Amino acid sequence: MAGTAVELEEGSPFLAEAYIDLDEGWGIAIEPTTGNLLITEKGGTAKYFNPATGTTLEVNGLPEVAYGGQGGLGDVAFAPDYAESGTVYLSWAKADEGEARRAVAGKGTFACDEAACTISGLTEIWQQDPAIESFGHFSHKIAFSPDGQHLFITSGDRMQQDPAQDLSNNLGKVLRLNLDGTPAAGNPFEAEGGVTSQIWSYGQRNLLGIDFDAGGQLWTIEHGPAGGDELNMVEPGNNYGWPVRSNGDNYDGRDIPDHTEDDGFVKPAIFWNPVIAPGDMVFYSGEMFPDWEGQLLVANLGTMTIARIATDAATGTATEEARYAFPQRLRDIAVAADGSLWVVEDTPDGRLLRLTAASAE
Repeated sequence: MAGTAVELEEGSPFLAEAYIDLDEGWGIAIEPTTGNLLITEKGGTAKYFNPATGTTLEVNGLPEVAYGGQGGLGDVAFAPDYAESGTVYLSWAKADEGEARRAVAGKGTFACDEAACTISGLTEIWQQDPAIESFGHFSHKIAFSPDGQHLFITSGDRMQQDPAQDLSNNLGKVLRLNLDGTPAAGNPFEAEGGVTSQIWSYGQRNLLGIDFDAGGQLWTIEHGPAGGDELNMVEPGNNYGWPVRSNGDNYDGRDIPDHTEDDGFVKPAIFWNPVIAPGDMVFYSGEMFPDWEGQLLVANLGTMTIARIATDAATGTATEEARYAFPQRLRDIAVAADGSLWVVEDTPDGRLLRLTAASAE
């Protein structure tokens, strides 16, 4: 089924078509068994879209979310064994006592009939600790290890800064868990127990992109303060410096020392100042854009672009190769089996876009 043409800048490598309307679209996952799309909307709703027929189904069984600020329904991911188990993972912001909120993740069983889809038995398996009176920096992006044995979750600093350096909480961290949400064996601080045993890396701010490259190396991308968005190659036990070091400054103008070679922290692979305000990212693999094989595509909010980045795991560095403009803020991006791209706009009048190669016609 063809969508509605979307005008892009002259010389764009993409042909863009809009398929369905979205109200603050947030996460997108491609169902492994069908190629259909499950898309979350921040206000607490989700849509299941069949590109072949154009059919859109509502999704029941979703959690109650704490909507507001950056909070609401978040990421979605099909389990590595989805074809057998039917398991889907979700993340969302949840209300706590008073005005406190925390990110949580859960899993349930996903199934559809002709009328609707349902997530049954949705059970919380992980939460941010502690809950914070803040409407921001939940992060709660989800990824699975290439072997399908571990669940990785990004946990933002909740706009509190200092917890990112404190190993007694799980804020401002990347977490490595078993598929049931328990801490995974072999984590760098496993012996400490409690939430500390969840931690894979720390000293991070608001991580809205996470993916593994073709060689199995984990990367994340995060929002800096006033400047200093950064892409990091993530390895166990690494400290990435926030809020002690950043290539940006506080919003009130107070300086944050830049990274230096001798500061004791792991340096970003690349950073941006002015910022790009990343939404999410994916390593590309497909036949439609063969020259981009293995490169990172980042959907950006602030610049309303897709950035294409070449990464080098041998040196922990990266280079931005190109940036492509779009008419609205971009929140999430996924690669389809044919190598085309699905992109989610995150505005109240947003859309689901399919991107194909402009050279194909």
